[in-house]
Amino acid sequence: MAGKMLSLLPPLLLAAAGLAGLLLLCVPTRDVREPPALKYGIVLDAGSSHTAMFVYKWPADKENDTGIVGQHSSCDVRGGGISSYADNPSGAGQSLVECLEQALRDVPKERHADTPLYLGATAGMRLLNLTSPEASANVLAAVTQTLTQYPFDFRGARILSGQDEGVFGWVTANYLLENFIKYGWVGRWFRPRKGTLGAMDLGGASTQITFETTSPAEDQANEVQLRLYGQHYRVYTHSFLCYGRDQILQRLLASALQTHGFHPCWPRGYSTQVLLQDVYQSPCTVAQQPQAFNSSARVGLAGSSDPALCRDLVSRLFSFSSCRFSRCSFNGVFQPPVAGNFIAFSAFFYTVDFLRTVMALPVATLQQLEAATVTVCNQTWAEQLLSRGYGFDARTFGGVTFQKKAADTAVGWALGYMLNLTNLIPADPPALRKGTDFSSWVVLLLLFAAVLLAALGLLLRQVRAAKSPGRI
Repeated sequence: MAGKMLSLLPPLLLAAAGLAGLLLLCVPTRDVREPPALKYGIVLDAGSSHTAMFVYKWPADKENDTGIVGQHSSCDVRGGGISSYADNPSGAGQSLVECLEQALRDVPKERHADTPLYLGATAGMRLLNLTSPEASANVLAAVTQTLTQYPFDFRGARILSGQDEGVFGWVTANYLLENFIKYGWVGRWFRPRKGTLGAMDLGGASTQITFETTSPAEDQANEVQLRLYGQHYRVYTHSFLCYGRDQILQRLLASALQTHGFHPCWPRGYSTQVLLQDVYQSPCTVAQQPQAFNSSARVGLAGSSDPALCRDLVSRLFSFSSCRFSRCSFNGVFQPPVAGNFIAFSAFFYTVDFLRTVMALPVATLQQLEAATVTVCNQTWAEQLLSRGYGFDARTFGGVTFQKKAADTAVGWALGYMLNLTNLIPADPPALRKGTDFSSWVVLLLLFAAVLLAALGLLLRQVRAAKSPGRI
């Protein structure tokens, strides 16, 4: 008899499955389309020392329903930045051809016409525009002429402000790390509670610091208000022109010539001939230029490997003598206290990565970073900026990570720039994207579980009845 009762199990389960199937037909659903084609965007990051091209891609159906835009490919333009072609503007346009030809191959041909193409120039062109607006305009005209010859949707070449560069870098980092909004496993977009990261970018001619703050900035020039995914963000940002890696090295060189006649930051045993015209041609070293000097003269300069003198030379580039606000970073620039975690990229990453990997030195704390610079006998620009300039201490420095990429995408202003200009980040939260409503799935699962339990309960009752003594 027990065997007979057990034989009822398959029909009962089939009945439960059949009922679940009927319930499934009653569940409200949404149309689910086939996976969409990809769309592409191209940004040329025309920095002071070099130009890089980034090709981005994203699902075509997520223009305003969002979805993380990822890096498809990249290309480093050979030669210097476009600002180095001030005397040869056509060369600036020609320098981009090799990477643009790669873009033709990387982006499917049928997508060429609707692929936006941008060129953004940063501090190198800002400096050139200060010294020679005509030369700056000629360079931009030359690169525009080259870019318009390609079948992409060219949307302009322009010089970014320091504020733009800082804010777009902050947007890029937090967007890639999904700090604004995240797609959860239950099929809903939600806003993470971990907050945003501050962003620090060190380029060739300028450096930027950007982070979210709750209080209004005492200097409105340092505040940007954004609305992303229905959330309001108050952001502090400042860009220090002439404090990028390359320009700082030029300023240190000028100071070494005038102060010591040798270079305390260079290794002992290294020497070279310095052309004075190269030292003082930058707007960043104009203030250090002697009243009279022979621009074509060459001066011999040797390194002395003196960390203490090198530190003193670097310190002179930062002024803490005056501040008209409640607090400042340096050079009289307002800055609220740094708070939360930060991501440091571009030359910040390359400097620390060199110390960490090539020199095998620990750099997890400010003290270790300082010890590392002494070890290589060259007080780095990065250590001085982070501790004395921005005000990081032993506690807050622990929240700084040095990264080149996030989510397999280079961190910098380029992605944030494209997201802004193509409106790929909506101001309002995106809608639910799921074939069937989550609540309906929950109800279905509960009903199925109830039917299954009822069937098993009935079967167990039948088995017990069959085993009772009075049962024939």
